[in-house]
Amino acid sequence: MNLPEAFTDKMKGILKEEYKDFLAGFERPRHFGLRVNTAKISVEEFVKLVPFHLTPVPWVENGFYYEEEDAPTRHPYYFAGLYYIQEPSAMTTASRLPVEPGDRVLDLCAAPGGKATELGARLLGEGVLVANDISASRVKALLKNIEIMGIPNSFLLNEVPAKIAEQFPEYFDKILVDAPCSGEGMFRKNPEAARVWTERKPLECAKMQQEIVKQAIAMLKQGGKMIYSTCTFSPEENEQIIAWILQDFPQMHLIAMRGYEGFAQGRPDLADGNPELTKCVRIWPHRMDGEGHFVALLQKGETTDNVENSLDFPKKSGKQSGKTHDWDSGAVRRGKSNEGQSGCCTRQERAVLEEFFADVKGRFDWTRIQVRKGHAYYVPKGMEDQRGLVFVRNGLYLGEIRKERFEPSQAFAMALQKREYASNVDFHAADERVMRYLKGETVDVDDIQTARKKGWQLVCVDGYPLGWGKLVNGMLKNKYLSGWRIKATH
Repeated sequence: MNLPEAFTDKMKGILKEEYKDFLAGFERPRHFGLRVNTAKISVEEFVKLVPFHLTPVPWVENGFYYEEEDAPTRHPYYFAGLYYIQEPSAMTTASRLPVEPGDRVLDLCAAPGGKATELGARLLGEGVLVANDISASRVKALLKNIEIMGIPNSFLLNEVPAKIAEQFPEYFDKILVDAPCSGEGMFRKNPEAARVWTERKPLECAKMQQEIVKQAIAMLKQGGKMIYSTCTFSPEENEQIIAWILQDFPQMHLIAMRGYEGFAQGRPDLADGNPELTKCVRIWPHRMDGEGHFVALLQKGETTDNVENSLDFPKKSGKQSGKTHDWDSGAVRRGKSNEGQSGCCTRQERAVLEEFFADVKGRFDWTRIQVRKGHAYYVPKGMEDQRGLVFVRNGLYLGEIRKERFEPSQAFAMALQKREYASNVDFHAADERVMRYLKGETVDVDDIQTARKKGWQLVCVDGYPLGWGKLVNGMLKNKYLSGWRIKATH
C-alpha cells in the first residue's frame, strides 16, 4: 500500500520499535464485523439462528467477526434489522458509554448510524436518542439505519452543534462524539483516505473537533458522561484534544474504561504529559484484529473514578425478554377515553388511528401522537414541542392517514415485535418468497395460517418483522417500502 511519506515519518516517531509491525499490518487482510441488535434479539438467540461463520469480537459482548463469503447484507435477517455491519474496532466506542433505559442520549456526529443504533438499542425504547449529522445527504442513511434497527424513541437532526446547544443546555445524560477526523486508522480499509491525506489535515480536523467538543460539553448535564472517539492515529486529534479539554474545562474528568489485552493506553508524552491521559485507549491494528481507533470517556463534575462496567447489558433484551412495548408509563390503553389530555390530532384523525391500533398490542400516550399533513408520528417524551431546529424525524413515523383509512409505515413495522400485531405472515428464511417480498413482488401465501384471512399483515421472517402486506384471496399484496426494495440484478 502506498502511504504518504509525511505520515510514515510521523508514525516512526510515535511507534519507534513497533513501527515495522505497524507497517506490516497494512499488508494483512481487513476484518469483517457485525454487531447484534439487542433491541430485537439476544446474543444467545442470534448465535443459534444465523448460518454465518461467527467468531466473537472479544472486547465487545454483541460483536462478531464473519467470513466474507457469508454475505450477511444479502440475508433476510439483515433486512429484519437483527444486526448492523460494523468494523470491529468501531464497535468499542458505544460499548464503553454506559447508556441505560430512560437516559437522554445525544450522538452529535451520528451518520451513518453504527454507534447511534447501538446507543438506541441500549435504551430499550425508554428515554430519547437525539442523533445529529451536519450533512444532509449522510443524515438520510442515518434515518434508514435508525428505522431498520427499530428504534422508536429517536429525534434526528441535521444541524450545526452550536444551534443544538442553544436548545439543550446541560440536558443530556450521555453524549457520544465520534469526531470527524483525518481517518488515518481507516487507511487499510479505505485506501482512498490515504490518497487524499495531507500533512495539514490533522490540525485542520483538530480545530473543528475543539468546536464540536465545546458544544457537547455545554449540552452535558452535571454528572453526565461523554465519550470521544476518532479513527485516526494523530496525537493532535486524540491526546491533545483530551488534554485541551482537561485544561480548559476543569469540570471534566477522565474515567478509566473496561480494558482488553490488546488495548494500548493513551500517550501523555504525545500531549502535555498529564498522566491522566493513560486512561484513554488507543487501538492499534498491529496489536488487534481491527482498524485504528482512539477512545476517551469523560464525566462532568466529580467522579468516583471507578472503571465503567459498561459491557453489562440491561437484563431485558430483544426477543428473549418477552417484553411488549410500553410506549409510556403514563399512557392510556388504546381505544379508551383520554379526556382531559391535549393531543395533536383531530377527532376524526384519532378515530382512524384507533381503528388500526385496536390490532396493536401495547400502550400509547395519545398526547404524544402528532399528525402533520396527514402523517402520524409518535414523539419521544419531552420532545413534543421542539422548534427552531432542522430535524429529519421527531420520533417514530407511524404512517399516513388517507381519508378514512390508515396506511402503516415501514418504520412502524420495524419497531414492532411479531406478537404485537394481531395477524402476520411468517416466512422461514429459506423460503424463496422472502426475497420476492423484499423485491416488492406479490406472493401467494395461501398455505400459511394467518389470524385474519384478509387485510393488513405484519410480514416476518422466522418471527422478526420485515414490513407490511395486505392479504387478498390468499395473495399478499406487497407494502414493503419501495425505497428499501432489493433491486433486481441481471
